[in-house]
Amino acid sequence: MKIYESSFSYDYTFPAVTLAYFLRYPNPYSRHVLSTDVIDRYVDPETQRLHTVRLHLKKSKVPAGILKFLPRGLTGPGGSSQSYILEKSTIDLKEGWMETESKNMEWTGILSVIERQSYRRQPLSEIPSPDLSTDETQGIKETTSCKTVVTFVSQLGQGKILGRKKHEHSKTPEEETHKQGFFAAWSAAGIQRTVELIGVKRTKSALVNGKEGMNVVLERLRNGGVVGVLEGMRRDRLEAMGGEGH
Repeated sequence: MKIYESSFSYDYTFPAVTLAYFLRYPNPYSRHVLSTDVIDRYVDPETQRLHTVRLHLKKSKVPAGILKFLPRGLTGPGGSSQSYILEKSTIDLKEGWMETESKNMEWTGILSVIERQSYRRQPLSEIPSPDLSTDETQGIKETTSCKTVVTFVSQLGQGKILGRKKHEHSKTPEEETHKQGFFAAWSAAGIQRTVELIGVKRTKSALVNGKEGMNVVLERLRNGGVVGVLEGMRRDRLEAMGGEGH
């Protein structure tokens, strides 16, 4: 198992960031997202928190480092594939926080990826400004922090090892059985670590693109409101399909 953490801030208010989060697909940095569907959405009558479950369909290319471990025909040409991502989120606008969790629905035996994000409103009082006067602090804007924790777990190769153990002959000496089991487990662990490290590498790049995509949506929101965001989404969708916007 591997864990990757990242933290950064958006120079936008918390309501703007949470709205952009739900309007972020597609954007110029995420044209691989084919569709987004809301599965469930409701407001808890007691807490007034908004709960949402969405399903994203994404196209991707399996890295060469992982592709060599997979049977032929499991993916498309060049390792192309499509997968569903289940996303859950909870927002408390009054307290100023949002928690999200996204995980892949396919390829979980090869690599299970769970991404958790915590968004927090950063009010002016929490921004250090000991050398600024009252007039100067009025120019400081509210920001929104985001902490991301991604967990990677691979079970690739585990099935083969279990199969080998089932077919071991009872007449095999106990020492030899333990020796074979040790090397088989070591081999599987090495494969799993390799796959997990590849996942970490790809995630680092994906998080950078994700932040850039969010900033594009936030800028569209600031300049043109929701209509501006929707128009940008339309253009991005047409470009992803190879068409031209008019």
